[in-house]
Amino acid sequence: MSPKHPIVKLLTNIDSQSCPKNINFHCHTTSSDGSMDPIVLIKQAFTLGLKHLAITDHHSIEGYLKIQSYLKKTNLSISPTNLWTGIEISCLLKGCLVHVIGLGFDITSQAIQPYCHGEAVTGSSLRAENVVNAIHKSCGISILAHPARYRLDFPVLIKEAHLIGINGIEVWYDYDLSPKWSPSELICKSIHKLAMKYNMLSSCGTDSHGYSLLGR
Repeated sequence: MSPKHPIVKLLTNIDSQSCPKNINFHCHTTSSDGSMDPIVLIKQAFTLGLKHLAITDHHSIEGYLKIQSYLKKTNLSISPTNLWTGIEISCLLKGCLVHVIGLGFDITSQAIQPYCHGEAVTGSSLRAENVVNAIHKSCGISILAHPARYRLDFPVLIKEAHLIGINGIEVWYDYDLSPKWSPSELICKSIHKLAMKYNMLSSCGTDSHGYSLLGR
């Protein structure tokens, strides 16, 4: 991870209040399993005054490409919302199926292409270390998504994530699926302590699949 990557400064300063109205680095569109069309989603981001957004569709960058095309057609050369590249990739970490988010990567990189075909890969490419390597080769930042949602306990997974070079953890997350998005205080604080222990970046996102960026 290059400390000069522009997204590093953002992740270094993220806290429990950053999401959902300032930064949202985890959301989905109809290009994977979300309900909102990408253009509807970006228009909602504009209305909310969201400063930084990454579309993290599963194994797809189509939503991002559609938004980029829309911004070009509407002559929004300076978008009110800073749109970052993003993707959510399924992989195996310590034998456990997890999701790793890639942020701020080069979409033209050949390394990331095998993970952008709409479905999970198979074989050795499914190993988390290979996913992370592909993201890093594409000049992106790797994030372990919602670490308390898996079969293995999050302290085990976060330690393993650190060992294989994952850059950060999705620290602030609404595990309670609240009607109005809010990070689950106790569990998120525990995850934050581990992120600091391992000197990993902290990320946040609503993981929106519905019709609002303010909830999951």
